[in-house]
Amino acid sequence: MRNVDLRSDTVTKPTAAMRQAISTAQVGDDVFGEDPTVNRLEEMAAERLGKPAALFVASGTMANIVCQLTHCNRGDEAILGDQSHIFFYEQGGSAALGGIHPRTVPNQIDGKLSLDDIEAAVRPDNIHFPRTRLIILENTHNRCHGSPLDPDYMHAVGEIARRYNLKLHVDGARLFNAAVALGIEPQRLAADADSVSICLSKGLGAPAGSIVCGTREFIAQARRARKVLGGGMRQAGILAAAGVVALTEMTERLADDHANATKLAEGLANIRGVSVNAKLVRTNIVYFEIEGGDMTPPLLEQRLKNEGVLLSPTGPSQMRAVTNYHVTSDDIEYVLNSFSKVL
Repeated sequence: MRNVDLRSDTVTKPTAAMRQAISTAQVGDDVFGEDPTVNRLEEMAAERLGKPAALFVASGTMANIVCQLTHCNRGDEAILGDQSHIFFYEQGGSAALGGIHPRTVPNQIDGKLSLDDIEAAVRPDNIHFPRTRLIILENTHNRCHGSPLDPDYMHAVGEIARRYNLKLHVDGARLFNAAVALGIEPQRLAADADSVSICLSKGLGAPAGSIVCGTREFIAQARRARKVLGGGMRQAGILAAAGVVALTEMTERLADDHANATKLAEGLANIRGVSVNAKLVRTNIVYFEIEGGDMTPPLLEQRLKNEGVLLSPTGPSQMRAVTNYHVTSDDIEYVLNSFSKVL
């Protein structure tokens, strides 16, 4: 029996090259700016995203809260999608830690926020209202089928931000997935952003860590926010070494994950009791519905687990599968056969 873990791309383990890099990493005290491996990673990330500076942080959640704390004061408001990771899965950190008010607008099926909805959500200057300071986008969009947001859309939102003197943050946890899916350089997706975060520990395979990119002035203030959140990790080059490998060796191979996700979606579409729109699958995330009979996502989860296949229920009838570099095309065949067997 195989073990095929499709719960998330966060389950990936560091590659042999990463383990080697970790074992030989040069380190120093990063809080003093003296860790050469962290410094190298930050310079690499800033260059890849087309920004002047970058900051290594412990996680994607820390990256997003650091950016919000840097852009906003207490009582300010951020416009973001009602299905966004920041709103759904980050424990209300912006409100709890920063006193930042979330103003949600509906996400479209492709992860976008309507331009009209964004503009309508910008508050007028009135003492009854919080001040709008920030627009947040997510690219790719986790809860919207892993959809990539294209450069034209990113530019249009950037134009709104500039028109109203707002900042734009991009939660780019899977930004490299978007770039690979669209066949463009990642800096094109970050060009209009005042800050952008990327996750090293999802599809790129590093054991931990994320990067925040922006102007030098922004990163200087973000470093203060990281410190107060407990993110001064001292000899962090141990982790950053794996991040260097992630950026140099793991970005282009994301296309394999996308191909496997498409194969999975197309196969599931042919299995009775499963409903999936394969056309929505453009990166490494597949959402599907369980239909008919007495089968439920928790029951299917357990039956598939007995076959060595791990998946995540995400709703009363919905489940999610996420491909990653541990999962091969042959594994997808095994998963589809397992579905047919248990259904």
